[in-house]
Amino acid sequence: MIRSVGLEMSAHRRVFAGFFLYAFGFGGFFPRLAELQRTMDVSEGQLGLGLIGAAVGTLVSLSFGGRLIERIGHRRMLLVVPPAIPVWYALAAHAQGPLALFLILLPAGLLIGAIEVVVNLEADRVEHREGRRIMNRAHAFWSFGFFGAGALGTVCARLGMSPQWQLALMVPLTLVLTVLLLGRFEAAPARSDDHGGETPHFAAPTLGIMALVALSLSGLVLEGAGFDWSAIYMRDAQGAPAYLGALAVATGAFAQAVTRYLADRHVERHSPVVVARVLLGVLGAGNLIVFFAPNAALALLGFALMGMGTSVLFPLAMSAAAQRRDRPAAVNVAALAQTAFVSFMLAPPLLGLVAEHAGIRWSFGVGLPLVLLSFLVSGVLRGGAMRAAPKA
Repeated sequence: MIRSVGLEMSAHRRVFAGFFLYAFGFGGFFPRLAELQRTMDVSEGQLGLGLIGAAVGTLVSLSFGGRLIERIGHRRMLLVVPPAIPVWYALAAHAQGPLALFLILLPAGLLIGAIEVVVNLEADRVEHREGRRIMNRAHAFWSFGFFGAGALGTVCARLGMSPQWQLALMVPLTLVLTVLLLGRFEAAPARSDDHGGETPHFAAPTLGIMALVALSLSGLVLEGAGFDWSAIYMRDAQGAPAYLGALAVATGAFAQAVTRYLADRHVERHSPVVVARVLLGVLGAGNLIVFFAPNAALALLGFALMGMGTSVLFPLAMSAAAQRRDRPAAVNVAALAQTAFVSFMLAPPLLGLVAEHAGIRWSFGVGLPLVLLSFLVSGVLRGGAMRAAPKA
């Protein structure tokens, strides 16, 4: 029945749709976070502790959900999980304190971890089959999804719609989009050169994976900080109204999306290492602007540069992890995801404690040493050249 409703698309476009819907489902929560903080009447530190619920759920799912994901199948996961994620964030908008927020976001994190593995594996398999890079563009559509939700949040805030109503409307909207875009989805076959063997419950990182974690850490932490705290930064550091706080989230996501979408051709032309180092410089510049910005306009510029700078680090690391041949691709993807992606979820909430005790600007200032670390280990991408699929 669903197959007859879904739109006709190529394999890589369905992967793009999966990334888009995954981010769109929960991206509407963060542009309204400053308003939700006041509704809950909690400090930045308490809010951050509540937000950790999603990180905990993500870690559990990434660590122990591999076998269940394979048993359920990628098609079922992509039809069920994207519409289910916004349900929990709509409920989270009614949380009355940090403990309630934590408990509500815990199952949301379980779903996020599961879909993270599925979409990245699908992107790698389609990339290998078609013999061209699509990973950065796939992650661009994640950013477009987050931008779409952020833009919707900006409009709703400007019109005076409450965060609770906006997040409730995200549920049927995401469901309709999922049926239309993924109704005819078929999972891509596993790579012909994939390492055999059973996937363990916990995918422990190797030294090679830890180097990729260090590479992507600054991007993940500052991307998460921008999404979690930029609305509150605009309110507290710049005295901006709620819709400008939501716009800050959307601005960073849009700049990230466009850069990711255009990055593949530059990676092929200049190498992953060169592209990563250039954008790490952009990330550092944006981070400094946000830290010192005297007004809202410069702060928005800083968030745009940060969005550009965070754009390709994690996608490039994911491609490099999937192409390693020491273990199954699923194990290496899960190992990188559970170690690095949780930084995206876990570190930004902890930055709430920094904001509470040192000021919201320092929630971004602490990212500068991480940018330096990523630059120093960026040479790890030299071994990540794209391997073309064999011709029939």
